[in-house]
Amino acid sequence: MPCGGPPAPVAGLSLAEVLRAGLSSSPPSLPKHHWRILNALLACRTPRLGGHRYRCQQCGKSHFVPHSCRNRHCPLCQGQAAHQWLQQQQASLLPVPYFHLVFTLPHQLNPLIQQNQRALYTLLFVAASQTLLQFGQNRWSVQLGITAVLHSWSQTLLGHYHLHCIVTGGGPSADGSRWVGAPAHFLFANKALSIVFRGKFCSSLQQLYADKKLQFHGQLAPLAQPRTFQQLMRQATRHKWNVYAKRPFAGPNQVLAYLSRYTHRVAISPRRLLALDEQKQTVTFEWKDYAHHARKKTMSLGLKEFVRRFCLHLLPERFVKIRHFGFLSNQQRKARVAQVRTLLAKAAAAALAQPAEPKAPPVKVCPHCGSDRLVLIEIVAPWSAAPPRPLDSS
Repeated sequence: MPCGGPPAPVAGLSLAEVLRAGLSSSPPSLPKHHWRILNALLACRTPRLGGHRYRCQQCGKSHFVPHSCRNRHCPLCQGQAAHQWLQQQQASLLPVPYFHLVFTLPHQLNPLIQQNQRALYTLLFVAASQTLLQFGQNRWSVQLGITAVLHSWSQTLLGHYHLHCIVTGGGPSADGSRWVGAPAHFLFANKALSIVFRGKFCSSLQQLYADKKLQFHGQLAPLAQPRTFQQLMRQATRHKWNVYAKRPFAGPNQVLAYLSRYTHRVAISPRRLLALDEQKQTVTFEWKDYAHHARKKTMSLGLKEFVRRFCLHLLPERFVKIRHFGFLSNQQRKARVAQVRTLLAKAAAAALAQPAEPKAPPVKVCPHCGSDRLVLIEIVAPWSAAPPRPLDSS
């Protein structure tokens, strides 16, 4: 529920603290892989995972550094993951215009998506990428380069399923002889994109239904009846399918800066958590109301509801949420990027001279004196502790 004035933030309030409080009293019934994720987040950077003990050669004191969980849903672990991923992506950056487009699914489909995450997340990637590739082919007879990042959340942790797409402003010609560039400030008309995107997504969704590859449990059981499913489809197609083109990037610097902020985000960052009241079983957090010019507001939720909303955004096991298409697809990227650089008459070193190096994670320093002259003296094994819920639960 919305709050009046914001509470005083709790210094260092972590997502793990909030989840632990929400899971401690009466753990909800969750899939096994959700419990694996939650247990990893709760154990991250605690003695449960073991760690390393260092001695400082400067002051002589020792300290313990616990291991990280490295789970992609953990806000504590994504800085290092983002840094490593961005270093890999630098090799593919080009001195060409880049555009940022966002494909959003209508909220009428949210319950269906939540029960069919893997199938419909994949469909979102396919429909959006095919739409962009089709427009690039029809307009300029080129294959665009696309990097797409899936986000599933709104600022209030409800379902808001959308795809951020970073698109090159052009591509190599069909015969590979030249680079064909798009206008510097315009790629495609939003309305035209949204119509084609809606058609591709709905057509493939109908095929999934016809092939009986969708699940309908609980309140969605009536959708197994064709008439009811078609009613849902009519409701969804009547609403606007948003394709939003943001201002184009000025160059590789801006692309890298954007990617560093968005690629490894999780549903909520610790800095948005303001207060935890274990007596009232509530958590208060900050959110931006984009319907009112991104005005900052606060919201309080019951801990059980907070956990429920957070779990809406846990990805299926081994699901890839960052994908590349067109001439940046994994199968073509190395050869096609080299081809594009040749077409642009730019050497690889010149092409990458301007982008700033991703900020490296800080080196380990002594918490007592700040020196980086540390020596590893012990590797501490993990110790077992009772999880908030056995993993053999349903």
